[in-house]
Amino acid sequence: MSAPTSTPMVALTLAEVDDLTFRALTASGVNTANARSVTTSVVAAEAEGVHSHGLARLPIYCAHAKVGKIDGAATPTLTHPRPALVRVDAADGFAHPAIDLGLPALFEAARSQGLAALAVTNSYNCGVVGYHVERIAAAGFLALGFVNAPASIAPVGGTRPVFGTNPIALAVPRAGEAPLVLDQSSSVVAKSEIVVHDQRGEAIPLGWALDQDGAPTTDPKAALNGGTMVPSGGHKGAGLALLVELLAAWLTGASLSIDASSFADNAGGSPRTGQFFVAIDPGPLAGPDAAGRLAHLFAAITEQEGARLPGQRRALARVRTAAEGVRIPATLADKLNAIAG
Repeated sequence: MSAPTSTPMVALTLAEVDDLTFRALTASGVNTANARSVTTSVVAAEAEGVHSHGLARLPIYCAHAKVGKIDGAATPTLTHPRPALVRVDAADGFAHPAIDLGLPALFEAARSQGLAALAVTNSYNCGVVGYHVERIAAAGFLALGFVNAPASIAPVGGTRPVFGTNPIALAVPRAGEAPLVLDQSSSVVAKSEIVVHDQRGEAIPLGWALDQDGAPTTDPKAALNGGTMVPSGGHKGAGLALLVELLAAWLTGASLSIDASSFADNAGGSPRTGQFFVAIDPGPLAGPDAAGRLAHLFAAITEQEGARLPGQRRALARVRTAAEGVRIPATLADKLNAIAG
């Protein structure tokens, strides 16, 4: 989205995004291995135009590492409760290195068992969920990802937040092409998009959020300070949020959304949220013509004028960003450079 002309912007190459992110994290007490894992995710988000999970999030990551809400030196641990089940305890650290540790074990289990699951517990914001499921699909598996977050969505008919924006993501491998990725939150829009609007001094569209009194608002600050997010599709969005809550929070042993501290401030200690991933080997079930049937399905979509597959905008964004770089508010750039020293 374009920023208003009154907001001074700074252009960065992806290499500069990488350097700035890594320096800011390590200056905030994050060890080299964890900082590299998070940095790779931030660069990928910026490359795909998902700015809400890129540099816009970095000041919060750094602040939480400095005050100990995230343990920047945490070492995740992996266990195998069952042959097809992988569990990683993030130890109050970033989700990224915990997921990085768990994925090879998930792949091995999925190849052996046909289907496997990875549960990550006691972790923090994992960034773009699509980034993680795409890696699973790139290894040849149909991938599903579920993530819980601190409560910001009230149930239908209610006024008190119970669910997080609780995103869900799907990725499917394609012969000779990058995986198809579908990534969406249970609310009308991810809460991090409101953070971006706030940083840029932009109003949010009506229908995204409610203020602390339950009234629709276009003020991002009102939405972020005691407001609630609007569930996508009403009952359907709230139902999806509950599904994700059961898989990503209850099943992983992580904090329920109602018990997780906020990702947006320094209060409350570690959020200890969870992520849950499923990897399925399509070969034994879909049959030898699986790739052709998938291509046939996708062609039925793309052949229609105006129709597009999920993830196409991100693919185009990668090409554009590689050529043009990214643009962020000058105030954000100044803040990050100050953090990085």
